[in-house]
Amino acid sequence: MGTNECTDGRTEMEGILRRESWGCLGLSSDAGPYVVPLNYAYVDGRILIHCALEGRKLDCIRADPRVCFVVARQESTVRDHGGSRCHLDCDSVLCTGTARIVEDLHERADALNAFNRAFKPGADDLAPDRVRACAVIEITVAGMTGRRERAGKRVRWAS
Repeated sequence: MGTNECTDGRTEMEGILRRESWGCLGLSSDAGPYVVPLNYAYVDGRILIHCALEGRKLDCIRADPRVCFVVARQESTVRDHGGSRCHLDCDSVLCTGTARIVEDLHERADALNAFNRAFKPGADDLAPDRVRACAVIEITVAGMTGRRERAGKRVRWAS
């Protein structure tokens, strides 16, 4: 693949989102931009996040539900090429979309159970008191871009 080649890599990007468990959620409000690292699960085309029942993330989403979400994975160590540009094998995916705070307890339970099963297939359903004690943010992805770099060759994806 040539440097800077752009392909429709939805399958590749979704694979990266499913394999990873740590990303950064970008939000905004009148107070300015806010980016928070957190764990997540990518299930059925949705990004699922759990969090406390109150806090800045939720306040930002209520003010403006438009979000971005970034996942990156380093595949090697940085190599110095003796004066030419340094290189790092890596994958990254940037999603844009709309966040929604899941209010309905049955829907929240379904999302939390799906989250848990993304990491532990066959996990038992959460007890109702645990569901009530945890908020869920669901991101509907509107667009994705991604990048894979290997041995100095870069592939970019858009979907």
